[in-house]
Parts: sequence; structure tokens; C-alpha cells
Amino acid sequence: MWEPELAELRRRKELARRMGGAERVARQHAGGRLTVRERIAALADSWTEVGALTGRAAYDADGALKDFTPANVVVGRAVVGGRKVVVVGDDFTVRGGAADAAIHDKQVLAERMAGEMRVPLVRLIDGTGGGGSVRQLEEYGRTYVPFNPGWDQVVANLGRIPVVALALGPVAGLGAARLVTSHVSIMVKELSQVFIAGPAVVEAGMGERVGKEELGGWRAVSAAGTVDLVAASEREAFELTRRVLSYLPQSAWQRPPVGSGGEAPDQAPLREIVPRDRRKPYDMRAILSLVFDPGSVLELGRRFAPSSITALARLDGHPVAVLASDPRFYGGGMTAAGADKIARFVDLAETFSLPVVHLVDQPGFVIGTASERAGTIRRGARALAAVYQSTVPWASVLVRRVFGVAGAAHRPHHRYGLRIAWPSGDWGSLPVEGGLEVAFKRMLAEAGEDAERLKAEIAARLEAVRSPFRTAEAFLVEDVVDPAETRPLLVDWVRDAYAVLEPGPRPATRP
Repeated sequence: MWEPELAELRRRKELARRMGGAERVARQHAGGRLTVRERIAALADSWTEVGALTGRAAYDADGALKDFTPANVVVGRAVVGGRKVVVVGDDFTVRGGAADAAIHDKQVLAERMAGEMRVPLVRLIDGTGGGGSVRQLEEYGRTYVPFNPGWDQVVANLGRIPVVALALGPVAGLGAARLVTSHVSIMVKELSQVFIAGPAVVEAGMGERVGKEELGGWRAVSAAGTVDLVAASEREAFELTRRVLSYLPQSAWQRPPVGSGGEAPDQAPLREIVPRDRRKPYDMRAILSLVFDPGSVLELGRRFAPSSITALARLDGHPVAVLASDPRFYGGGMTAAGADKIARFVDLAETFSLPVVHLVDQPGFVIGTASERAGTIRRGARALAAVYQSTVPWASVLVRRVFGVAGAAHRPHHRYGLRIAWPSGDWGSLPVEGGLEVAFKRMLAEAGEDAERLKAEIAARLEAVRSPFRTAEAFLVEDVVDPAETRPLLVDWVRDAYAVLEPGPRPATRP
């Protein structure tokens, strides 16, 4: 009875699947990029599209459909890694991913659908995704006051569902804003670039001539902290997306998914990693690989603020948020950028009820004129606020140094948290090596030629009292443990931590 309408439906869906047409699809492939529909097929286990019939239609004099250009945003419900998600993708073959009459409504629908149905959202971004081009002014016969449609939903989703955003081509303007307004952002080497405005606009507005890679390529963007992960290919980016989602709950109202932990590696090598010479660096990531489930550590933002390490990992199958320091950069000291990195990561842990494990080797804030110009203390205080405002269970392993205000950020001290120290622990307001000259300045000045001998004597006396066992005697650190016992203690802790998790959206209180 309804066969003519069903045939018309099939025809229109087929026209939508052609996207911008064979020529533009070929151009997309020639640039080494998949089309939006190929991307969704590579990412999702299954897919149900929403709004495929949306677009611009042309009719003949008899009212029959003559031509149809689909909207350049593709939206739908999908299963990714066995989990329900919402996917929204830009179609670069239709007007380069820039806005048309339907793009706003479809993007807003995707945000609202994911947020209100409490499932993760994946954004596949390729283009500006904004208000179109200057060329459109003649077409419309007017301009407009800028606004970001549905941005209330974009912001609200940061507090209610996991959002993963992928840059899969040149991404500028609102597209770049959609990329970074996420929990984890991913780009592809040599294929995608991210910038506020592209090279032509930069040259016209700033007189600066620069190429796409130099302006917004993966080296510049990842070092700036604009993106969290860099993939070697689109398919690797999709695999990273599945992996990121595997650590996170469906929404802020649920606990993270617990899996099997696998067989733990031999823990004895932990006893040999930290050198006796406190001035020598070591490989903190070697510690992470032994303490957490094999192959489970996924580091975020590795090229940004490299002295601060942030990672997702598992303990006996339980997802956790990991903080650590890399002593090979500034001795592991906290920079202004590192403080921003830590604050954002702690917020992620808080939003999705991820218990925090902090492997502490913190000599303090990085000092000097560059640090003062960067506003390190203000941004560091914000990181400290993030730590103290967190409510998730917290475990700190004092691997080596814990000094100053930055060292005090190793846990929220006003509530219970597991805290253990290794025999290599060294802490205080200032390291002895840096504070001795200040504390004994007058005495050393008066010693004259004997100053070096006196300095050595004072250092020897202070060395005797800086032992972590002296601190443990006064119960100023709870336990000093064999490093090889760290993982079993943390595994026992994380099971208890998951038993007391209280999922649910947190109020936004960060200064």
C-alpha cells in the first residue's frame, strides 16, 4: 500500500549516503582521509542513524525531488567496544564541514541525546563546524551576531557523560572549541591540524605567514596541551577512543567498569629503580608498568608539561586515575602548565568516580623568573584546590621527594586516604641541599675559610635526621614499606575504594 513512499524513503537515504558526491569523496580519499561514514563504520560495532533525511532538497515544477544535498553532520546511536554511545561526525565532503541550515540542530540533538540518555558521546570533527564563510553573506543578504548553538548542552555534558573528541582533518574555530571541550581529545599525525584560525586568516589578521603543520600540527598542538592523545592513523585514533571509554563509566551516575586484572608482573625490580643519589633521575614509567595491571597504563598529555604525568590505568581490573612526576624534567617539579594539567585531570577523576593513585616524587614548584611570569603559584594553588575539593578515594605512594606547597598537593589531607612511603622517601619544607645556605647563612658567612667544612658538618647532622624512619616514629607518615609490597597494598585498597564510591554529578566549585 505504501510502496511509493517506501521507495522514496530508500531513494533519499541512498542520496544521503552519497554525501557530497563522488568527486568530493574522491578528493577526501586523495587527502588520505576517510569519509564520515567510513569513519563510523570503522569505529562502531553497530550503528543506527538519526536524521539521515535532513538536508537541502531541490524540486522540479511538478514537486518531484530533483536533487538532494544531505546535512554535513551525521548523527546516530552506536555500539562501540560493546557499549552504547552517541556519535556525531562532520561530513567534510559537504561544504567542508562548515555550517548549513541543519548542522546546528543535528549537533545540538547529539549533545542532548547523549546527555539526557546518559551515554558517552564521540565527536568526529573535520572542518570548522561553525557559522560558515564570509562568502555566505551575499547568499543570505545579512550577517548575524555570533552565538554557539547548544553550547549549554556541550558544557553540561562535561559533568554528566564521558566525551571523547577526535580531530580528523583541519579543525578551526568552533570545531576546535568542540574538540577541546571534551574529557579526552585525540588528533592524527600529519592528517589533522587544530587552530583558532587557519594560515590564510592568520596572515591577513596578524601578518604572520605560516603553514598548517607549523601553526596547528600535532607537534605544536600536543606540546601545548590542546590535545591529549596523538594517533598515527585514523584507525589507531578509533582504537584509542575505544580504549579511553573502557576506563570510564557510561555516565557520572555510574561506577567505572571493573574487569579482570590479569597476572601481575614480578614486583622485586621496584626495589632497584630509585637510585640512592637523590640528584639522579630514574624512569617513573617503569614503576607504573609494574604497579598497575600489565598494559593498562594509558598516559594522557605526555608531551604537555612533561614533568607531570597523568594517566588512566587499572588495579586488579579496577580503573583508576594516576598522578606521578617525571624526574627527568625539572626534577619532577610542578610548572604552571603542569598545575593546569593536574587540575583538569583531577576534575576528570572526580566527575567519573575514578579513585586516584599518586606516585609522589615532588621537589616543589619550579622556580625562577620564567615561573613567576607564568603565574606558577596562582595556577599551582588552583591544582591544590582541585585536590582538596575531590571526594573520590585517594592513595599516595611517597616514592622519593615531597617538598613545599606543591608537595602538599600529594593528597587531600583533611580526609582519610591510604598513604605509604618507600625507604627512599625524602621530605620537608625545603630540600636540605637548597635550604642549608639560607638557614645557616650568617653562621657560614662568619666561618670564613672554614665555611665549606662547616657546611659539610651541618649537612651530615641534617642527613642523620632526614631518614623516613624518623618521620614514621612520630606518625607523620603512616607506613614505610618494601617497594615490592606496593601493588598488593594498592589492590587491597582499590577494592575497598570501589565499595564506597558514590557516583553522581559534582557541583562546579573550582576557582
